[in-house]
Amino acid sequence: MCGVTPESLLEAGTRALARHGDLRTSREHFAQAYEAAQRAGDVHTLVAAALGAGGVWVHEHRTAAEAELVRSRVKHALTLVEPKSDLALRLRLRLTAESDYQANEHANILELLDEARKTADPIVRVEALSLAHHCVLGPDHVDLRKELAAEMIGESLRSERQGDLMMALLWQMVDHFLDADPHAVRRLTDLQERLKHEDHLAVRFVVSAVEVMLAIRDGRFDEAEQLAGTSAQLGAEVGDVDATAWYGAQICAIRWYQGRTAELFPLLDHLVHSPTLSTVDNSFFSALAVAAALSGDRRKAQGALAMLCRRGLGALPRSSTWLVTMSGVADAAHLLDDVDVAREVYEILLPFARLPLMASLAVTCFGSAQHPLGLAALTFGDVGLALTHLKAAIRDNQALGHWPAALSSRRKYAEALERAGDVHEARRELATCAQEAAALGMSTPPDADLTVRREGRKWLVRLGGRSVLVDGGIGMAHLAVLAANPGREIDAAELVAGTTALTEEVTAQHQLDPEALRQYRTRLTELRGRDLTDGEQAEHDWLAGEIAVATGLGGRARSFSDSGERARIAVGKAIRRALSVLSSADPVIGEHVRDHVRTGRRCCYSPK
Repeated sequence: MCGVTPESLLEAGTRALARHGDLRTSREHFAQAYEAAQRAGDVHTLVAAALGAGGVWVHEHRTAAEAELVRSRVKHALTLVEPKSDLALRLRLRLTAESDYQANEHANILELLDEARKTADPIVRVEALSLAHHCVLGPDHVDLRKELAAEMIGESLRSERQGDLMMALLWQMVDHFLDADPHAVRRLTDLQERLKHEDHLAVRFVVSAVEVMLAIRDGRFDEAEQLAGTSAQLGAEVGDVDATAWYGAQICAIRWYQGRTAELFPLLDHLVHSPTLSTVDNSFFSALAVAAALSGDRRKAQGALAMLCRRGLGALPRSSTWLVTMSGVADAAHLLDDVDVAREVYEILLPFARLPLMASLAVTCFGSAQHPLGLAALTFGDVGLALTHLKAAIRDNQALGHWPAALSSRRKYAEALERAGDVHEARRELATCAQEAAALGMSTPPDADLTVRREGRKWLVRLGGRSVLVDGGIGMAHLAVLAANPGREIDAAELVAGTTALTEEVTAQHQLDPEALRQYRTRLTELRGRDLTDGEQAEHDWLAGEIAVATGLGGRARSFSDSGERARIAVGKAIRRALSVLSSADPVIGEHVRDHVRTGRRCCYSPK
């Protein structure tokens, strides 16, 4: 093209990156400048273009081909410059940062940073500080990051490049959020004001993502979802490779607190294999494990969890998404009753109990790390320890201003209180939960219908717009009967004998032929004759539920002939077990059922 030279392409790329933060445009210009300089034999332009192609972040190029192309060009450029020059140092810094980041290391880049500090050029120092900061985003380096960001602000005032100061202020703002610093929003506000006068697209995209996170913490889910879509669009326009992953994480957070995580199962099953994800990001695998468990796909959930644990949780890279990954592991272990994984994740996560569970550059937040610690303790049976952590989680989430997370922790705290035998205090906490949920607009409408029905070997429970697929035995069969007969009192003995026949909607789904019924009864008798493993207990409950559903009032397989007392005890225990399963899968539905189902000699579901 007439008038387009390697130098002009390089100048356009440099302006787009250093001044405007336009990653896409700068990337295109640097690639064109490199190729034009290569044809013209222009070494200076070729070297500068190779350096600029790395962008402002580390690991901007995710596919193997793109990453290797940029890396090979930087390596080639390094052979063309004086080894001890500042330009050579900048090239080495880029190569080292890319290598350290993907290996979850930081020693090499910090060593080169010390070398950069000795140079006279502030551009070298500011680039070294930013690259080093990106390599220490894990939870182990809170104080180091703050030191690097503060130093970078000082150097950016000397470099005289507009983008350097914006990037330094961005890192400082991110550090404050990752450390739950009470002044984090002040840093964000300062950056927002600067962006009004000096726009920087890459920084503006991160700021927009942080604004989504704050809307979620405030419980403004509809607004957060709209903001997330706008932010993702901006990220795509800017050319930020994290746009898809950040949007996915934000939607996951919104659906999690809406009680709709199971809906994400198909999306997550696809997203975990996206080439746009960072090589050190495992958070979507843990999210998949949770969503699969809530969807009733236990095999997929166990597979995703096993993938994370195959070399031990301690081997997973402590990246910027590590805390969220560990939180997901704790949730999945709780849903799957995996005691061993719960113990492992507890020990690993404990040193970081005071930190918030944030992903990447503070683009989404799942509350206090105390919450998954409490879940893990609850899973391995230490109720006292669970109470300690969950009470701390409520306090820390309130300090964060994360009201949905505080509500979630309070619900689990109530469950732990009930397990500890303090039913009265548990009820008080649940009442507080109801008030907080109503204030956030997260409560279920009073006229919402509850339905409970079989889906294969699972139970699909719906309440208003919420739904969850759970395991369950005879207790879920009892709940199905009660939900199908709202307001009607049903004798506990009839429930034990198989009163699902009272409701045609339920019984029509569960007809067993005589031979199948005989086999079920034979197997159930075998199981009753010995101590049961967890798997056998689940099979026992399922068989009992199938027989109860199939026989109905007209063909009672067994009866409690001595009195209604045994029936009352049996039904109460079965429903409490079902409620525990249901509350773990969806606290809102579990709380509703707990509040509106009455057990005793006569049982009833009273939705009003």
